[in-house]
Amino acid sequence: MLGRPTFPFHPPSPPDTIRLPPRRPPHGDETLGANDPTIVRHDAFMTRNYPRYPIVIESGQGCRLTAADGISYLDLFSGFGAGILGHCHPDLVAAATRQADKLWHVGNLLHTAPQTELAEQIAAKGFAGRSYFCHSGSDANESAFKLARLYGSGKRHKIISTHDSFHGRGFAAMMATGQTKAREGFEPWLDGFTHVPFNDLDAMRDAIDEQTVAILIEPIQGEGGVNVPDDDYLPGLRDLCDRHDLLLICDEVWTGCGRTGRWFGYQHWGFEPDVMTLGKAVGAGLGVGVMCVHQKYADLFDVKKIGHVMHATTLGGNCVAMAVSARMFDVIERDGLIDRAAALGDAITIRLRDFGQSTALINEARGRGLFLGIELNVDHKDAWFNSGADVVNRCLERGLMINATQNVVLRLAPPLIVTDAEIDEGLTILEDVLRG
Repeated sequence: MLGRPTFPFHPPSPPDTIRLPPRRPPHGDETLGANDPTIVRHDAFMTRNYPRYPIVIESGQGCRLTAADGISYLDLFSGFGAGILGHCHPDLVAAATRQADKLWHVGNLLHTAPQTELAEQIAAKGFAGRSYFCHSGSDANESAFKLARLYGSGKRHKIISTHDSFHGRGFAAMMATGQTKAREGFEPWLDGFTHVPFNDLDAMRDAIDEQTVAILIEPIQGEGGVNVPDDDYLPGLRDLCDRHDLLLICDEVWTGCGRTGRWFGYQHWGFEPDVMTLGKAVGAGLGVGVMCVHQKYADLFDVKKIGHVMHATTLGGNCVAMAVSARMFDVIERDGLIDRAAALGDAITIRLRDFGQSTALINEARGRGLFLGIELNVDHKDAWFNSGADVVNRCLERGLMINATQNVVLRLAPPLIVTDAEIDEGLTILEDVLRG
């Protein structure tokens, strides 16, 4: 059998911030890797936004991906969390096929059943508002920002978010993101966004002024390092918004759709936001974003009351994507995957903490459900790794796909259908890799 490619690699003409050695093809077959025809054509005809691994994936089933060279990978990151039910789940394939045989797209001047069914599903899971469908989490956040501006009526426009947050790559979403590197090169920056430390109620309180219209928060920070707030933080934000007549916008792009052991991340803390945005998992691998808004604010976009369209998108609410998303909610509920995610996450966290105590190679294991962060102790005398990327690359050589963020934090976000055996396999590989 062919060997797995050796990592790290170097994509062609990468940004200056990426420091990776030259790409190398898989052992034993020079036609793959850097010389694979798909990769050669990609380099010729596609923009090079992403530092891609020299692997061409041909198929996926469950938690497994199969590359063009026949090598299988255990996927415990599910395409940045989007593959909430894994790859090619039979119920989702059937839903897509049925809908594709009937109707794909008609635009949003007509009604379709799949849109209505998905909106009902979301409302039934705890957020009893109305839904607007778009293409991604970033789009959903942009929609929420426009809604907030309308709520401010031209007198208030400022939105406060947090340091290390991430809210998308759209222009306003990029400004809302609390990471300067996400905005560098796109000056001049838009006005109207302020950032304060995460998990700091006093800082949030001090930032509110007469121009503030909303607070934007991730219940658990994703790109920021899977940071879980103190128990009083999110309810405290709800109280601040009530006191100052602000909208509370929860960015659930990472934490929605059952990943954390609740349908939506905010439900861990017993409050309800005014606006909730969904992306990633809500499409189960297809391009879906949702802005959900409380009934009392939904009329801000009401075309009958306004007299003209204030916000729209051509392909948002595509029939096939809606049918798949609605079926995804059905499957998660039918198979009891919410409770399983919570229990499995607890078990993984205990195992990782035990490993950290015995080796001192892990500073902390944190998260909720199947959204977990592992903060590495890169300064330990036995640590062979200098960053999370070192560990991710070594795991990939062993056939395990995970992710790293904030330099030293590994992220696990497996499909909710992951088996106990697959978790054990993945953690065993990770532990072996960390030991060196």
